[in-house]
Amino acid sequence: MAEAAPDYDARYLGGILFFNSRDFFEAHEVWESLWLELPGGPERRFVQGLIQAAVALYHFGNGNVRGAKKLFQTARGYMEPCGSPYLGLDSSKFWKRMAVCFQPILDTAEPDRTIRPDESLIPMIELDPPPETWPSPDDFASDED
Repeated sequence: MAEAAPDYDARYLGGILFFNSRDFFEAHEVWESLWLELPGGPERRFVQGLIQAAVALYHFGNGNVRGAKKLFQTARGYMEPCGSPYLGLDSSKFWKRMAVCFQPILDTAEPDRTIRPDESLIPMIELDPPPETWPSPDDFASDED
């Protein structure tokens, strides 16, 4: 019998939808609204890691490779103590894929600012078990859109 999906917070799922559509800024915004309401503890640190992972990709895509590299490292540090899987995410697999994506800027002290992430190497976030339903991204659209 398949494991029932946990009651994922809609903002957690909304952030995943934006992340997987490569809208890293919006993923960060949605996850931050969740993070602000969480008490201290593993879930708060995990979500903070997701926020920083999204911002790292945002910076990498905009040429801020120093900021991207720093956020990659701190994001992973926030999520690792939570174990894997956590909140349905195989975070070990996620960080292995992130490391492959970030490899061109991780292996050098002064990365080339013209390097951008290879779209094909940016991980997708998959949940196991998946939610019974996904929210609509429109539910999280910021007023500035």
